[in-house]
Amino acid sequence: MTAVLLDIEGTTTAISFVFDVLFPYAAAALEPYLANNGHSPALQGVLDRVLGDATPSETALGRIAGATAVIRRQMAQDVKASGLKQLQGLLWQHGYESGAIKAHVFADVPVAFQAWTQAGRAVAIYSSGSILAQQLLFRHSTAGDLTPFLTGYYDTTSGPKREPASYTAIAAAWGLPPGGITFATDQPAEAGAARSAGMQAVLLMRPGNAPLPPGQAVAVHGDLRAI
Repeated sequence: MTAVLLDIEGTTTAISFVFDVLFPYAAAALEPYLANNGHSPALQGVLDRVLGDATPSETALGRIAGATAVIRRQMAQDVKASGLKQLQGLLWQHGYESGAIKAHVFADVPVAFQAWTQAGRAVAIYSSGSILAQQLLFRHSTAGDLTPFLTGYYDTTSGPKREPASYTAIAAAWGLPPGGITFATDQPAEAGAARSAGMQAVLLMRPGNAPLPPGQAVAVHGDLRAI
């Protein structure tokens, strides 16, 4: 019986939640957050990663203003940069913990999590969002705290989601053979990368997801309970 590795956006959670709730919240909270916390020692490592992606003109603005400019640019372009994702996670942490944000999950998600756990199937997450952002989403979901069902979290520090080596690394970190893992996502390129690494893969067709290209060789489901 295979373990289950899950994407978030378009798989467990509506794409609209990410684009209509999370991203606007981070954009609005960015400058106040950096003004209040930008000089905190705990934040310096994240800012170093952000500024590692700065252009010369952004670097010239100084540490806080330069980091703000980088984040604004990367958010506008939906860049999957580690520094951006880590800072977004911190911004969303404030939103979740203050009650300003409650994370959407599809109705079948908690049902599937419980069934898989009862059947002895381990469940983990692989998303471009930071591990902190993943944990916050499932801890503060509309279905309650779902983190007790999850055994691991993986982000782009394991590698890009469209490269087979990333899935090989996750399997090794999880201590499982790739063939013992089923990866579920809404992105055909990600499913293809997982299959190239030896995993099983399925595609989720959720409300609001982009149409899938014709001739898909990967199984397509509308409900996690079918996996």
